[in-house]
Amino acid sequence: MTPAVIQLAAEAAERQSAEVTEVGARIAWVVGLVVFIAFVYWLMRQGWKWRGALQNDLPELPATPDGLPAHRLALTGRYHGSTTAGQWLDRIVAHGLGIRSRVELTLTDAGIDVVRPGAGDFFVPAAQLRGARLDKGIAGKVLTEGGLLVVTWAHGDKLIDSGFRSDRAAEHAAWVEAINLMNPSITTEGAER
Repeated sequence: MTPAVIQLAAEAAERQSAEVTEVGARIAWVVGLVVFIAFVYWLMRQGWKWRGALQNDLPELPATPDGLPAHRLALTGRYHGSTTAGQWLDRIVAHGLGIRSRVELTLTDAGIDVVRPGAGDFFVPAAQLRGARLDKGIAGKVLTEGGLLVVTWAHGDKLIDSGFRSDRAAEHAAWVEAINLMNPSITTEGAER
């Protein structure tokens, strides 16, 4: 072998052998990353609890009364949350209203029965309904235009928008019409924005 070939072989061997990574430093970085992620999660949880504490003036949600009249409409789908009316990013988390879940809605002449498996059920009396509209988003959920049924209702001294999405989105228009017809002071012009 010539000296040039030996030198090239030596250089190639040096390029291929990398330094061994220090295991202790790598473990320290992984532990640091895990602690950082846990800290961020803890901050998010504290923010959720703080928001709930700010909303503690909201009264308990009404329970479904016994002997409801026959239902006018029913749907199954998803409950996407509730916000302060007109402020689609101001999520309400008190009394479990911030928990997304499956939902079974039933509209009767007495009001809307909201059954949420895995979360708290509640009832919106007809006298508290203020209207319904089709919208595209509510606190953390944005869909196509008209993909969300938003029901506005009064609870205590607060107006609340609750967002629902039916498994069959074609049902939304019938719900908007039926809810708005329950309150003669609501016009269909003011129901959509």
